[in-house]
Amino acid sequence: MEHRIIGPGPYRATKLWNETIELFRAGMPQKRHRVHFKIHDRCFSATEAVDFLHELLQCNQNFGPEVTRTQTIQLLKKFQKNHVIEDVKGRWGKEDFEDNGCLYRFPPTSPLKPYPKRPPCRVEPIPFPQWSDQGSLTSRVQIHGKSIDMNSEAWYKRHSIAIGEVPMCRLVKRRELTAAHVEEIWKSRTLLQLKKILGLDSLNDVMDTKWVEAKHILHNIHNTNKQGIVVLDDRSKELPHWLLSAMKCLANWPNCSDWNQPMYLGFERDVFRTITDYHSFLKEPLLTFHLFDVFVNALGLLQKKRVAIEALQLCCLLLPPENRRKLQLLMRMMAKISLNREMPPLRDSTGNRALMVQTFSRCILRSKDEVDLDELLSTKLVTFMMDNAPDILTVPITLKNNIEDYVAHQRRVQIKYPGSDMETTLNPTFVQPQAPAHDYEYQKLSRPEDPAKILLEEILSNKQISAKEKKKRLKQFQRCHPEIYKQRFPTPDSEAALFPERPSLKSQLSFFTLKRPFQSFQRTRSFRM
Repeated sequence: MEHRIIGPGPYRATKLWNETIELFRAGMPQKRHRVHFKIHDRCFSATEAVDFLHELLQCNQNFGPEVTRTQTIQLLKKFQKNHVIEDVKGRWGKEDFEDNGCLYRFPPTSPLKPYPKRPPCRVEPIPFPQWSDQGSLTSRVQIHGKSIDMNSEAWYKRHSIAIGEVPMCRLVKRRELTAAHVEEIWKSRTLLQLKKILGLDSLNDVMDTKWVEAKHILHNIHNTNKQGIVVLDDRSKELPHWLLSAMKCLANWPNCSDWNQPMYLGFERDVFRTITDYHSFLKEPLLTFHLFDVFVNALGLLQKKRVAIEALQLCCLLLPPENRRKLQLLMRMMAKISLNREMPPLRDSTGNRALMVQTFSRCILRSKDEVDLDELLSTKLVTFMMDNAPDILTVPITLKNNIEDYVAHQRRVQIKYPGSDMETTLNPTFVQPQAPAHDYEYQKLSRPEDPAKILLEEILSNKQISAKEKKKRLKQFQRCHPEIYKQRFPTPDSEAALFPERPSLKSQLSFFTLKRPFQSFQRTRSFRM
């Protein structure tokens, strides 16, 4: 049975759990073993199970070669607790699995996890309320301000003197955007982009959107220092000063200019142990319990590095500012230590890079119940985030600019012309104070229904202009209002009837015909006598 890549989607962790069990049961060799003069058929030793499952996980693209033997043993303990395996005496439910010669077997039926049923919650992302023209403040005013960029046809339609005066415009002033409206825009647009990248129909299966705070998104985007690290307003949520000094010391090792304590042999290990102890006692991982499934789904995009980075950028924007700041500082330290060749080994049996992932993966990502494949998934995610921390933990500029432009557009005044679908948005700073709405309604009722049709009839009935000028104006009107012109002149004959043909000069001179064909003049000789 070959493994398959589990991409983003609802219940990805459960799908990975079930597939791992199926692969393990289908491929694990089972044979006869003898223990204390007793023969057991179709079983395997603990060491054999560790060897096979470790190789299976390392070759599986959903996990990768970062999986350690210790993590494999932890997973087999969970297998025994969930009755995926049992000892040859039929005992299960305890996490006493060890890497030794004890014999285990598969139960008759494997308990694959059913997909959980989430309670119905509100559909997301919440669409931003659209304001209709009804109830908006409108007025008929003269606009003073900067010119608006238009193409030549639109400009000619609005301003050409050949077709008469520009029709009176109507200004639609949108309702004022409150802080709550702006926050809802940021939340809705961010979640919409995240849903698009993950390729999901809805985010309700991987997260509860009511836990997403729009204020967190705005703070994480706009409150940063020159290095891009979040700046907190509440100093009480900062990391302790002694912890920041310890992290800075290891990140800049051996150039610890700010460290005033004396150094000794093994000093760096003691500093690292201090940092580890603080993070091991966190009540909640830095990526929070509520966002566990979202980050697990982002893992399904690691085959496309650029897409995975963009998805994790948006996921990290949803974090509380204090969590995002702690994550940024921790990732910077981990990346610098793993790349620092001058840093001595912080543990004898493990390299510094692997040590960073093993030590801090649990405090960065884990589920609330700590079941399934938490440790394997967090290891893979932390490894990817540590290698791409500068890109993942930065502000997505494209998203920021798009939302800011959308908010600015919603705050502008809209100008509408009667009889035209074209709309132009103006900055409200260039518009004069508006007249009361009831004045405009009175003026709107007193106006003709269609000024373009009246203008066409005025051109046709105007006897003070020449036929040539009238034709010129009708051609201009036809370019600007083709539908109205076609209604007035449905056929070429109706248009030709307006300008009857006059006899040309050639036809008037046609009666001067020569009786004999014209002969050219020939010079003749004359003889003088």
